[in-house]
Amino acid sequence: MPARRRSLDVDELTKLVTSGAVDTVLVAFPDLQGRLVGKRVVGRYFCDQVVDGGIEACNYLLAVDVDMTPLPGYRFANWAQGYGDVRAVPDLATLRLVPWLERTALVLCDLVDTGSGAPIEVSPRRILRRQVERAAEVGFTVMIGAELEFFLFKDTYAEAAARRYHGLTPHSDWIEDYHILQTSREEYLIRRIRNAMEAAGVPVEFSKGEAGRGQHEINLVYADALEMADRHAVYKNGVKEIADQAGRAVTFMAKYDMAEVGSSCHIHSSVWDRGGATSLMWDDDDSEHLSPVFRHWLGGLVHASRELVWLFAPYVNSYKRFQPDSWAPTAVAWGRDNRTCGLRLVGHGSGHRVESRIPGADVNPYLAFAGVIAAGLHGVAEGLDPGRPVEGNAYTDPEVAHVPSTLVEAIALFQSSALARDALGADVHDHLLNTARQEWQAANATVTDWELRRGFERL
Repeated sequence: MPARRRSLDVDELTKLVTSGAVDTVLVAFPDLQGRLVGKRVVGRYFCDQVVDGGIEACNYLLAVDVDMTPLPGYRFANWAQGYGDVRAVPDLATLRLVPWLERTALVLCDLVDTGSGAPIEVSPRRILRRQVERAAEVGFTVMIGAELEFFLFKDTYAEAAARRYHGLTPHSDWIEDYHILQTSREEYLIRRIRNAMEAAGVPVEFSKGEAGRGQHEINLVYADALEMADRHAVYKNGVKEIADQAGRAVTFMAKYDMAEVGSSCHIHSSVWDRGGATSLMWDDDDSEHLSPVFRHWLGGLVHASRELVWLFAPYVNSYKRFQPDSWAPTAVAWGRDNRTCGLRLVGHGSGHRVESRIPGADVNPYLAFAGVIAAGLHGVAEGLDPGRPVEGNAYTDPEVAHVPSTLVEAIALFQSSALARDALGADVHDHLLNTARQEWQAANATVTDWELRRGFERL
Protein backbone atom coordinates (compact mmCIF):
# COMPACT_ATOMS: atom_id res chain seq x y z
CA MET A 1 0.00 0.00 0.00
CA PRO A 2 1.44 3.39 -0.91
CA ALA A 3 1.96 5.81 1.96
CA ARG A 4 -0.67 8.53 2.19
CA ARG A 5 0.91 11.80 1.05
CA ARG A 6 0.49 14.34 3.84
CA SER A 7 0.36 17.87 2.48
CA LEU A 8 -0.20 20.11 5.49
CA ASP A 9 -1.14 19.96 9.16
CA VAL A 10 -2.90 22.52 11.31
CA ASP A 11 0.26 23.72 13.08
CA GLU A 12 1.99 24.28 9.77
CA LEU A 13 -1.06 26.08 8.40
CA THR A 14 -1.22 28.32 11.47
CA LYS A 15 2.42 29.34 10.95
CA LEU A 16 1.77 30.05 7.27
CA VAL A 17 -1.27 32.15 8.13
CA THR A 18 0.64 34.07 10.82
CA SER A 19 3.47 34.81 8.39
CA GLY A 20 1.08 35.85 5.64
CA ALA A 21 2.13 33.02 3.34
CA VAL A 22 -1.50 31.79 3.39
CA ASP A 23 -4.44 34.18 3.68
CA THR A 24 -7.32 32.04 2.34
CA VAL A 25 -8.60 28.54 3.09
CA LEU A 26 -11.04 26.89 0.70
CA VAL A 27 -13.51 24.94 2.87
CA ALA A 28 -15.24 22.63 0.42
CA PHE A 29 -17.18 19.42 -0.08
CA PRO A 30 -18.36 17.45 -3.14
CA ASP A 31 -21.87 17.99 -4.48
CA LEU A 32 -23.97 15.39 -6.33
CA GLN A 33 -21.96 16.02 -9.50
CA GLY A 34 -18.65 15.54 -7.66
CA ARG A 35 -17.79 19.24 -7.95
CA LEU A 36 -16.17 21.10 -5.07
CA VAL A 37 -18.51 23.64 -3.47
CA GLY A 38 -18.02 25.66 -0.31
CA LYS A 39 -16.59 28.94 0.95
CA ARG A 40 -13.36 30.90 0.88
CA VAL A 41 -12.51 31.52 4.52
CA VAL A 42 -9.98 34.11 5.74
CA GLY A 43 -6.97 32.20 7.03
CA ARG A 44 -7.00 33.77 10.50
CA TYR A 45 -10.72 33.05 10.95
CA PHE A 46 -10.26 29.46 9.79
CA CYS A 47 -7.55 28.83 12.40
CA ASP A 48 -9.52 30.58 15.17
CA GLN A 49 -13.05 29.35 14.48
CA VAL A 50 -13.54 26.93 11.59
CA VAL A 51 -10.85 24.31 12.17
CA ASP A 52 -12.74 22.86 15.16
CA GLY A 53 -16.28 23.80 14.20
CA GLY A 54 -16.73 23.94 10.46
CA ILE A 55 -18.96 26.19 8.38
CA GLU A 56 -22.62 26.15 7.48
CA ALA A 57 -23.92 25.86 3.92
CA CYS A 58 -27.35 25.56 2.35
CA ASN A 59 -28.59 22.00 2.02
CA TYR A 60 -29.92 22.74 -1.47
CA LEU A 61 -26.38 22.02 -2.68
CA LEU A 62 -27.29 18.32 -2.45
CA ALA A 63 -30.52 18.83 -4.37
CA VAL A 64 -29.57 20.77 -7.49
CA ASP A 65 -28.58 19.91 -11.05
CA VAL A 66 -25.48 20.95 -12.99
CA ASP A 67 -27.01 24.41 -13.55
CA MET A 68 -27.61 24.87 -9.79
CA THR A 69 -31.36 24.64 -10.32
CA PRO A 70 -33.19 23.39 -7.20
CA LEU A 71 -34.90 20.16 -8.21
CA PRO A 72 -38.22 18.76 -7.01
CA GLY A 73 -38.71 15.28 -5.62
CA TYR A 74 -36.15 15.25 -2.80
CA ARG A 75 -37.20 14.44 0.76
CA PHE A 76 -33.89 15.67 2.15
CA ALA A 77 -34.17 19.27 0.96
CA ASN A 78 -37.00 21.14 -0.72
CA TRP A 79 -38.93 24.42 -0.83
CA ALA A 80 -41.51 23.17 1.68
CA GLN A 81 -38.77 22.70 4.27
CA GLY A 82 -37.24 26.09 3.48
CA TYR A 83 -33.83 24.80 2.38
CA GLY A 84 -32.00 24.98 5.69
CA ASP A 85 -28.33 24.54 6.50
CA VAL A 86 -25.93 21.66 6.95
CA ARG A 87 -22.60 21.91 8.73
CA ALA A 88 -19.40 21.17 6.81
CA VAL A 89 -16.84 19.76 9.26
CA PRO A 90 -13.21 19.84 8.04
CA ASP A 91 -11.48 16.50 7.60
CA LEU A 92 -8.03 17.74 8.58
CA ALA A 93 -6.36 14.76 6.88
CA THR A 94 -7.26 16.47 3.59
CA LEU A 95 -5.70 19.86 4.44
CA ARG A 96 -3.32 20.94 1.68
CA LEU A 97 -1.85 23.91 -0.11
CA VAL A 98 -3.26 24.85 -3.51
CA PRO A 99 -0.10 25.96 -5.37
CA TRP A 100 -1.94 27.23 -8.45
CA LEU A 101 -3.95 29.72 -6.33
CA GLU A 102 -2.14 32.54 -4.57
CA ARG A 103 -1.65 32.06 -0.80
CA THR A 104 -4.46 29.49 -0.64
CA ALA A 105 -5.03 26.22 1.21
CA LEU A 106 -7.87 23.70 0.87
CA VAL A 107 -9.65 21.34 3.22
CA LEU A 108 -12.43 18.89 2.35
CA CYS A 109 -15.35 18.40 4.68
CA ASP A 110 -17.91 15.87 5.86
CA LEU A 111 -21.48 17.11 6.18
CA VAL A 112 -23.48 16.75 9.40
CA ASP A 113 -26.84 17.90 10.69
CA THR A 114 -26.59 21.31 12.35
CA GLY A 115 -28.64 20.15 15.33
CA SER A 116 -27.84 16.51 16.05
CA GLY A 117 -24.42 16.33 14.42
CA ALA A 118 -25.51 13.15 12.63
CA PRO A 119 -23.89 12.50 9.24
CA ILE A 120 -25.81 13.63 6.17
CA GLU A 121 -26.28 10.22 4.60
CA VAL A 122 -27.08 11.56 1.10
CA SER A 123 -23.83 13.54 0.84
CA PRO A 124 -21.43 11.89 -1.64
CA ARG A 125 -18.47 11.70 0.73
CA ARG A 126 -20.67 9.98 3.32
CA ILE A 127 -22.07 7.59 0.69
CA LEU A 128 -18.53 6.42 -0.07
CA ARG A 129 -17.58 6.31 3.61
CA ARG A 130 -20.47 3.92 4.26
CA GLN A 131 -19.18 1.47 1.65
CA VAL A 132 -15.65 1.77 3.04
CA GLU A 133 -17.07 0.98 6.49
CA ARG A 134 -18.98 -2.01 5.11
CA ALA A 135 -15.72 -3.32 3.63
CA ALA A 136 -13.92 -2.79 6.94
CA GLU A 137 -16.60 -4.78 8.76
CA VAL A 138 -15.52 -7.90 6.83
CA GLY A 139 -11.81 -7.12 7.19
CA PHE A 140 -11.16 -5.44 3.84
CA THR A 141 -9.40 -2.27 2.78
CA VAL A 142 -10.34 -1.34 -0.77
CA MET A 143 -7.69 0.30 -2.92
CA ILE A 144 -8.67 2.36 -5.94
CA GLY A 145 -6.78 3.87 -8.84
CA ALA A 146 -8.65 6.20 -11.20
CA GLU A 147 -7.48 7.05 -14.73
CA LEU A 148 -9.22 10.25 -15.76
CA GLU A 149 -9.15 11.51 -19.37
CA PHE A 150 -9.90 14.96 -20.74
CA PHE A 151 -9.74 16.97 -23.97
CA LEU A 152 -7.61 20.12 -24.20
CA PHE A 153 -8.53 22.98 -26.53
CA LYS A 154 -6.70 26.07 -27.74
CA ASP A 155 -9.83 28.12 -27.01
CA THR A 156 -10.58 29.77 -23.68
CA TYR A 157 -13.67 28.83 -21.70
CA ALA A 158 -15.18 32.24 -22.51
CA GLU A 159 -14.57 31.73 -26.23
CA ALA A 160 -16.02 28.22 -26.07
CA ALA A 161 -19.16 29.47 -24.31
CA ALA A 162 -19.60 32.33 -26.79
CA ARG A 163 -19.63 29.76 -29.61
CA ARG A 164 -22.02 27.50 -27.71
CA TYR A 165 -19.17 24.97 -27.51
CA HIS A 166 -19.20 24.36 -31.28
CA GLY A 167 -16.25 24.57 -33.64
CA LEU A 168 -13.57 24.47 -30.97
CA THR A 169 -9.90 23.90 -31.84
CA PRO A 170 -8.38 20.78 -30.27
CA HIS A 171 -4.83 21.30 -29.08
CA SER A 172 -3.65 18.65 -31.51
CA ASP A 173 -4.48 18.18 -35.18
CA TRP A 174 -4.01 14.43 -34.94
CA ILE A 175 -4.51 11.54 -32.54
CA GLU A 176 -1.66 11.80 -30.06
CA ASP A 177 -1.92 8.49 -28.23
CA TYR A 178 1.53 7.94 -26.61
CA HIS A 179 3.15 10.46 -29.02
CA ILE A 180 6.07 12.34 -27.50
CA LEU A 181 6.31 14.98 -30.26
CA GLN A 182 2.75 16.24 -29.89
CA THR A 183 2.66 16.01 -26.12
CA SER A 184 5.85 18.10 -26.03
CA ARG A 185 3.84 20.89 -27.62
CA GLU A 186 1.37 20.68 -24.72
CA GLU A 187 3.97 20.21 -22.01
CA TYR A 188 3.81 23.90 -21.06
CA LEU A 189 0.43 23.11 -19.49
CA ILE A 190 0.51 19.38 -18.73
CA ARG A 191 3.82 19.69 -16.87
CA ARG A 192 2.37 22.50 -14.81
CA ILE A 193 -0.59 20.31 -13.89
CA ARG A 194 1.62 17.36 -12.93
CA ASN A 195 3.87 19.44 -10.72
CA ALA A 196 1.01 21.39 -9.17
CA MET A 197 -0.74 18.16 -8.19
CA GLU A 198 2.44 16.79 -6.63
CA ALA A 199 2.79 19.99 -4.60
CA ALA A 200 -0.86 19.73 -3.52
CA GLY A 201 -0.46 16.23 -2.09
CA VAL A 202 -1.99 14.52 -5.11
CA PRO A 203 0.83 12.23 -6.25
CA VAL A 204 1.10 11.57 -9.98
CA GLU A 205 2.47 8.55 -11.85
CA PHE A 206 2.68 9.93 -15.39
CA SER A 207 0.91 11.77 -18.18
CA LYS A 208 0.35 10.64 -21.75
CA GLY A 209 -1.46 11.59 -24.90
CA GLU A 210 -4.68 9.66 -25.44
CA ALA A 211 -6.62 8.32 -28.41
CA GLY A 212 -8.20 11.62 -29.46
CA ARG A 213 -7.08 14.98 -30.83
CA GLY A 214 -6.00 16.98 -27.80
CA GLN A 215 -6.93 14.18 -25.40
CA HIS A 216 -4.81 13.53 -22.31
CA GLU A 217 -4.59 11.26 -19.33
CA ILE A 218 -2.70 12.06 -16.13
CA ASN A 219 -2.58 9.04 -13.86
CA LEU A 220 -2.64 9.47 -10.11
CA VAL A 221 -1.01 7.07 -7.63
CA TYR A 222 -3.56 4.63 -6.23
CA ALA A 223 -4.77 4.89 -2.64
CA ASP A 224 -7.56 3.76 -0.35
CA ALA A 225 -10.97 4.52 -1.79
CA LEU A 226 -11.80 7.72 0.12
CA GLU A 227 -8.34 9.19 -0.34
CA MET A 228 -8.50 8.41 -4.06
CA ALA A 229 -11.90 10.07 -4.42
CA ASP A 230 -10.59 13.18 -2.66
CA ARG A 231 -7.54 13.25 -4.94
CA HIS A 232 -9.79 12.84 -7.97
CA ALA A 233 -11.98 15.79 -6.93
CA VAL A 234 -9.02 18.06 -6.21
CA TYR A 235 -7.32 17.03 -9.45
CA LYS A 236 -10.36 17.54 -11.67
CA ASN A 237 -11.09 20.95 -10.20
CA GLY A 238 -7.41 21.88 -10.42
CA VAL A 239 -7.04 20.89 -14.06
CA LYS A 240 -9.88 23.24 -14.99
CA GLU A 241 -8.47 26.09 -12.93
CA ILE A 242 -4.92 25.71 -14.24
CA ALA A 243 -6.13 25.46 -17.84
CA ASP A 244 -8.32 28.52 -17.35
CA GLN A 245 -5.35 30.49 -16.01
CA ALA A 246 -3.41 29.55 -19.15
CA GLY A 247 -6.20 30.67 -21.49
CA ARG A 248 -7.20 27.13 -22.37
CA ALA A 249 -10.37 25.08 -22.01
CA VAL A 250 -10.66 21.41 -21.08
CA THR A 251 -13.66 19.13 -20.92
CA PHE A 252 -14.32 15.97 -18.93
CA MET A 253 -17.54 15.23 -20.83
CA ALA A 254 -17.95 11.54 -21.55
CA LYS A 255 -18.52 12.30 -25.26
CA TYR A 256 -18.05 15.88 -26.41
CA ASP A 257 -18.16 15.00 -30.13
CA MET A 258 -19.42 11.83 -31.83
CA ALA A 259 -16.49 12.03 -34.25
CA GLU A 260 -14.06 11.67 -31.32
CA VAL A 261 -13.46 8.94 -28.78
CA GLY A 262 -15.01 9.41 -25.38
CA SER A 263 -13.24 10.28 -22.16
CA SER A 264 -13.13 7.58 -19.51
CA CYS A 265 -12.53 7.25 -15.81
CA HIS A 266 -11.16 3.72 -15.62
CA ILE A 267 -11.48 2.51 -12.03
CA HIS A 268 -8.92 -0.04 -10.81
CA SER A 269 -9.94 -1.82 -7.63
CA SER A 270 -8.23 -4.34 -5.38
CA VAL A 271 -8.97 -5.75 -1.94
CA TRP A 272 -6.34 -5.68 0.80
CA ASP A 273 -6.33 -6.81 4.42
CA ARG A 274 -7.74 -4.71 7.24
CA GLY A 275 -4.52 -2.76 7.73
CA GLY A 276 -3.95 -2.22 4.03
CA ALA A 277 -0.59 -4.02 4.16
CA THR A 278 -1.28 -7.14 2.09
CA SER A 279 -3.25 -7.61 -1.12
CA LEU A 280 -5.78 -10.43 -1.09
CA MET A 281 -6.08 -10.71 -4.88
CA TRP A 282 -3.33 -13.08 -6.07
CA ASP A 283 -3.32 -16.90 -5.94
CA ASP A 284 -0.34 -18.83 -7.32
CA ASP A 285 -2.34 -22.06 -7.46
CA ASP A 286 -5.28 -20.75 -9.50
CA SER A 287 -5.09 -20.96 -13.31
CA GLU A 288 -6.22 -17.31 -13.56
CA HIS A 289 -4.27 -16.40 -10.41
CA LEU A 290 -7.59 -15.36 -8.89
CA SER A 291 -7.76 -15.71 -5.13
CA PRO A 292 -11.19 -16.64 -3.76
CA VAL A 293 -11.66 -13.00 -2.69
CA PHE A 294 -10.76 -11.73 -6.16
CA ARG A 295 -12.93 -14.31 -7.91
CA HIS A 296 -16.01 -13.31 -5.92
CA TRP A 297 -15.18 -9.59 -6.04
CA LEU A 298 -14.99 -9.88 -9.82
CA GLY A 299 -18.17 -11.97 -9.80
CA GLY A 300 -19.95 -9.11 -8.05
CA LEU A 301 -18.76 -6.60 -10.65
CA VAL A 302 -19.85 -8.85 -13.50
CA HIS A 303 -23.28 -9.48 -11.99
CA ALA A 304 -24.03 -5.98 -10.66
CA SER A 305 -22.41 -3.46 -13.01
CA ARG A 306 -25.49 -3.25 -15.23
CA GLU A 307 -27.91 -2.44 -12.41
CA LEU A 308 -25.45 0.04 -10.87
CA VAL A 309 -24.41 1.63 -14.15
CA TRP A 310 -26.08 4.96 -13.33
CA LEU A 311 -23.35 5.44 -10.71
CA PHE A 312 -20.80 5.11 -13.53
CA ALA A 313 -22.73 6.97 -16.26
CA PRO A 314 -25.02 9.59 -14.66
CA TYR A 315 -25.98 11.84 -17.59
CA VAL A 316 -27.76 11.61 -20.93
CA ASN A 317 -24.44 12.29 -22.64
CA SER A 318 -22.71 9.48 -20.74
CA TYR A 319 -24.36 6.79 -22.86
CA LYS A 320 -23.12 8.24 -26.16
CA ARG A 321 -19.65 7.11 -25.15
CA PHE A 322 -20.56 3.40 -25.31
CA GLN A 323 -19.80 2.78 -28.98
CA PRO A 324 -18.32 -0.35 -30.62
CA ASP A 325 -14.62 -0.23 -31.47
CA SER A 326 -14.21 3.06 -29.60
CA TRP A 327 -12.12 1.96 -26.55
CA ALA A 328 -15.26 2.45 -24.45
CA PRO A 329 -16.89 -0.89 -23.58
CA THR A 330 -20.25 -2.19 -24.64
CA ALA A 331 -19.87 -5.57 -22.90
CA VAL A 332 -20.25 -6.25 -19.18
CA ALA A 333 -17.75 -9.08 -19.36
CA TRP A 334 -14.24 -9.72 -18.10
CA GLY A 335 -11.03 -10.64 -19.81
CA ARG A 336 -7.34 -10.87 -19.06
CA ASP A 337 -5.72 -7.65 -20.37
CA ASN A 338 -8.53 -7.32 -22.91
CA ARG A 339 -9.53 -3.72 -23.63
CA THR A 340 -12.72 -4.75 -25.44
CA CYS A 341 -14.21 -5.91 -22.12
CA GLY A 342 -15.93 -3.74 -19.57
CA LEU A 343 -13.85 -5.43 -16.87
CA ARG A 344 -10.15 -5.98 -17.56
CA LEU A 345 -7.78 -7.92 -15.30
CA VAL A 346 -4.25 -6.54 -15.10
CA GLY A 347 -1.15 -6.76 -12.95
CA HIS A 348 0.34 -9.53 -10.86
CA GLY A 349 1.24 -10.13 -7.24
CA SER A 350 0.26 -7.20 -5.06
CA GLY A 351 -0.61 -5.26 -8.22
CA HIS A 352 -3.25 -7.76 -9.33
CA ARG A 353 -6.49 -5.85 -9.84
CA VAL A 354 -9.58 -5.37 -11.97
CA GLU A 355 -10.09 -2.30 -14.11
CA SER A 356 -13.67 -1.25 -14.74
CA ARG A 357 -13.67 0.51 -18.09
CA ILE A 358 -17.37 1.37 -17.84
CA PRO A 359 -17.23 4.76 -16.04
CA GLY A 360 -16.77 7.95 -18.04
CA ALA A 361 -14.80 11.04 -17.06
CA ASP A 362 -18.06 12.76 -16.06
CA VAL A 363 -18.56 10.56 -12.97
CA ASN A 364 -18.83 11.69 -9.40
CA PRO A 365 -15.90 9.67 -8.01
CA TYR A 366 -17.48 9.22 -4.59
CA LEU A 367 -20.57 7.61 -6.10
CA ALA A 368 -18.66 5.60 -8.70
CA PHE A 369 -16.21 4.17 -6.14
CA ALA A 370 -19.14 3.41 -3.83
CA GLY A 371 -20.74 1.47 -6.68
CA VAL A 372 -17.60 -0.58 -7.30
CA ILE A 373 -17.29 -1.45 -3.62
CA ALA A 374 -20.99 -2.30 -3.26
CA ALA A 375 -20.82 -4.62 -6.26
CA GLY A 376 -17.61 -6.27 -5.09
CA LEU A 377 -18.86 -6.82 -1.54
CA HIS A 378 -22.07 -8.29 -2.92
CA GLY A 379 -20.03 -10.77 -4.92
CA VAL A 380 -17.96 -11.79 -1.89
CA ALA A 381 -21.01 -12.10 0.38
CA GLU A 382 -22.90 -14.24 -2.14
CA GLY A 383 -19.90 -16.22 -3.39
CA LEU A 384 -20.59 -15.14 -6.99
CA ASP A 385 -18.51 -16.57 -9.79
CA PRO A 386 -17.60 -14.34 -12.74
CA GLY A 387 -17.75 -17.13 -15.29
CA ARG A 388 -15.13 -17.65 -17.96
CA PRO A 389 -13.13 -14.75 -19.37
CA VAL A 390 -13.88 -13.45 -22.83
CA GLU A 391 -11.23 -14.39 -25.38
CA GLY A 392 -11.13 -12.13 -28.41
CA ASN A 393 -13.38 -9.24 -29.32
CA ALA A 394 -16.09 -8.62 -26.72
CA TYR A 395 -17.67 -5.98 -28.98
CA THR A 396 -18.84 -8.73 -31.33
CA ASP A 397 -19.36 -11.58 -28.85
CA PRO A 398 -23.07 -12.57 -28.99
CA GLU A 399 -22.98 -14.25 -25.58
CA VAL A 400 -22.08 -11.29 -23.37
CA ALA A 401 -24.35 -8.93 -21.45
CA HIS A 402 -24.28 -5.32 -22.59
CA VAL A 403 -23.87 -1.95 -20.93
CA PRO A 404 -27.24 -0.14 -20.96
CA SER A 405 -27.42 2.06 -24.04
CA THR A 406 -29.55 4.89 -22.62
CA LEU A 407 -30.12 6.74 -19.38
CA VAL A 408 -33.73 5.49 -19.42
CA GLU A 409 -32.57 1.87 -19.31
CA ALA A 410 -30.06 2.68 -16.57
CA ILE A 411 -32.71 4.37 -14.43
CA ALA A 412 -35.01 1.36 -14.69
CA LEU A 413 -32.22 -1.01 -13.66
CA PHE A 414 -31.14 1.22 -10.76
CA GLN A 415 -34.73 1.63 -9.57
CA SER A 416 -35.35 -2.12 -9.43
CA SER A 417 -31.95 -2.95 -7.91
CA ALA A 418 -32.33 -4.57 -4.50
CA LEU A 419 -28.54 -4.47 -4.25
CA ALA A 420 -28.47 -0.68 -4.67
CA ARG A 421 -31.22 -0.16 -2.08
CA ASP A 422 -29.67 -2.57 0.44
CA ALA A 423 -26.07 -1.42 0.03
CA LEU A 424 -26.70 2.33 -0.17
CA GLY A 425 -29.72 2.50 2.12
CA ALA A 426 -33.28 3.30 1.10
CA ASP A 427 -32.99 7.07 1.63
CA VAL A 428 -29.77 7.34 -0.36
CA HIS A 429 -31.15 5.11 -3.11
CA ASP A 430 -34.27 7.29 -3.40
CA HIS A 431 -32.19 10.48 -3.39
CA LEU A 432 -29.94 9.28 -6.19
CA LEU A 433 -32.85 7.84 -8.14
CA ASN A 434 -34.56 11.23 -8.08
CA THR A 435 -31.33 12.80 -9.34
CA ALA A 436 -31.30 10.38 -12.26
CA ARG A 437 -34.97 10.98 -13.10
CA GLN A 438 -34.54 14.74 -12.99
CA GLU A 439 -31.63 14.51 -15.46
CA TRP A 440 -33.85 12.65 -17.92
CA GLN A 441 -36.72 15.07 -17.39
CA ALA A 442 -34.41 18.04 -18.07
CA ALA A 443 -33.18 16.42 -21.28
CA ASN A 444 -36.76 15.84 -22.41
CA ALA A 445 -37.54 19.52 -21.83
CA THR A 446 -34.76 20.64 -24.19
CA VAL A 447 -34.83 21.12 -27.96
CA THR A 448 -31.35 20.23 -29.22
CA ASP A 449 -29.34 21.65 -32.11
CA TRP A 450 -29.68 18.24 -33.79
CA GLU A 451 -33.48 18.42 -33.68
CA LEU A 452 -33.53 21.95 -35.11
CA ARG A 453 -31.05 21.14 -37.86
CA ARG A 454 -32.94 17.98 -38.82
CA GLY A 455 -36.49 19.16 -38.54
CA PHE A 456 -36.86 22.95 -38.82
CA GLU A 457 -37.10 23.02 -42.62
CA ARG A 458 -37.34 19.44 -43.80
CA LEU A 459 -40.17 18.12 -41.67
